Amino acid sequence: MGVSAEAVSLYGIKACDTMRKARVWLDSAGVAYEFHDYKRAGIEAEVLRGWAERVGWERLLNRSGTTFRKLPDERKVGLDEVRALELMVEAPSMIRRPVLVAGEDVLVGFDPAVYAARFGGEGKVKGDVTKLLLAGQRSPR
Repeated sequence: MGVSAEAVSLYGIKACDTMRKARVWLDSAGVAYEFHDYKRAGIEAEVLRGWAERVGWERLLNRSGTTFRKLPDERKVGLDEVRALELMVEAPSMIRRPVLVAGEDVLVGFDPAVYAARFGGEGKVKGDVTKLLLAGQRSPR
């Protein structure tokens, strides 16, 4: 039995270690979710635009990943939202993982304390999870 009746979607790449950690956390917390492998199924530009409106395109773009680093410099210089979203649609491996969508919240990356704050349970972080996420800060431990 899940702790939440709301729709929860987890986006990422199945083989990613961080994705495994997020799935284990959600499963152990009893949070039901639908998994979307955007490497296999792709991602719609409209979905990415919606996430970017909530958290910013800079937070979504995984600049430290191999796929981004291998891009020719001319594709990386002067990057703006439109070009970054085009790159992420073209190569979903450039999207930071995981992306979890629950209600109005879009959580980018995996931090057990942020997940606990969002879904409740032991170890819950006190405070506003939205402020933590929008500030791009790691939660206090």
